[in-house]
Amino acid sequence: MAEESTFDLVVLGAGPGGYVAAIRAAQLGLRTACIEKEPALGGTCLRVGCIPSKALLDSSELYDQIRHKAETHGIRVEGAEVDVPAMLKRKDGVVKGLTDGVAYLFKKNKIEWIRGFGRLTGPDTIEVEGEDGKRTVRAKTVILAPGSVPVELPFLKFDGERIIDSTGALSIPEVPGHLVVVGGGVIGLELGSVWLRLGAKVTVLEAMPTILPGMDGEVVKQADRIFRKQGFDVRTGSKVTGAERKGDKVIVSVEGQEPLEADYLLVSVGRRAYTGGMGFEEAGIRLERGVIQVDERYHTGVGNVYAIGDAIGGRMLAHKAEEEGVAAVEFSAGKHGHVNYDAVANVVYTWPEIASVGATEEELKERGVEYRSGKFPWAANGRAKAMAEQDGFVKVLADAKTDRLLGIHILGPRASDLIAEAALALEFEGSAEDIARSVHAHPTLPEAVKEAALAVSGRAIHI
Repeated sequence: MAEESTFDLVVLGAGPGGYVAAIRAAQLGLRTACIEKEPALGGTCLRVGCIPSKALLDSSELYDQIRHKAETHGIRVEGAEVDVPAMLKRKDGVVKGLTDGVAYLFKKNKIEWIRGFGRLTGPDTIEVEGEDGKRTVRAKTVILAPGSVPVELPFLKFDGERIIDSTGALSIPEVPGHLVVVGGGVIGLELGSVWLRLGAKVTVLEAMPTILPGMDGEVVKQADRIFRKQGFDVRTGSKVTGAERKGDKVIVSVEGQEPLEADYLLVSVGRRAYTGGMGFEEAGIRLERGVIQVDERYHTGVGNVYAIGDAIGGRMLAHKAEEEGVAAVEFSAGKHGHVNYDAVANVVYTWPEIASVGATEEELKERGVEYRSGKFPWAANGRAKAMAEQDGFVKVLADAKTDRLLGIHILGPRASDLIAEAALALEFEGSAEDIARSVHAHPTLPEAVKEAALAVSGRAIHI
């Protein structure tokens, strides 16, 4: 007979959205459990996504700086070599430290981790199948946070060896001679950057007219030039039609072009909600194209079941899922939850980094919104010049009549950190003048954000 347990709140999935939701529930005094089938907590982000990729990006960027930038600072280094196994070991250590940290937080907050595959069998019941057999879990409130998985194309099937997804690209055992990346989006460019810096030839095949579709066009145009200068072979408007393994090589077929021979083929064309086989539809939850449908309170319309994160659509970002997790728990507990999607930042961890929050110029034009734009180049920022990082710019978009901030876009050093100021300003419905009047320490990178805000009204000081 299956073991049965009862909780106030159970979360299905221990990714960023799920584990944060569980912690918030425990803070509210609810007896909480989290169901997760993987051997470690943290989901895709901590285990095989955000964290390991950033560890490799930082390692490869350090190597690139030693090889190509150190001499600019008067530092001569000879004989620098890449030890890929050591780099991968460091990456794994970073991941383990953080997943262990989540396990500690569960213990600290008295959250039970129920290890196994969970299937919803009713609005308040989940059947968990694990190594020790089946277990029935009942809950007054259920939060679904199953996450997402890489999209697999029928004509580019993953083989886990040479035709790989983003997870496989984090563990390539040697620097490839030639890495072909299908997809010029965030993940493809980030992982391509890792292996390009370490010495691989990297070809990016993107079917759309530009890389990074959906991002601000001016930012993308300059980023494209920078990436090509770094050595990326970027081919937009390139439709891949198939791939064939020939020993340790992959022959990639591209419509209207000569086939490419690659050591590894990374297929990175997006992710899809992971919602199959967990009994959602059988329980009455409505799905559209595999995406769970929820209302503004993240309620599924069934019992006391809520859903968050990648599985409910929108941009697939860990920080978005975290905030949805907190909001869903608070709504379920009769409190007020809050997620302002206009203030959710998006980051590309290439170098230079790209970060944005709010609307792009293209979106504002499409909506017919009258706006003013202010830009400031890194070449005119004292700290950026001292760092020898002068590529890119900051752009601030504000309403032409009210000066309310509509969007901020950054291409440049530490954009991932700088965007936090912009997100805060949008969250509080600030204006370009608010940023322009705020005192920014000198000499710092954030001064470029201030100058771009000043430029909205034609008052930039240093250009």
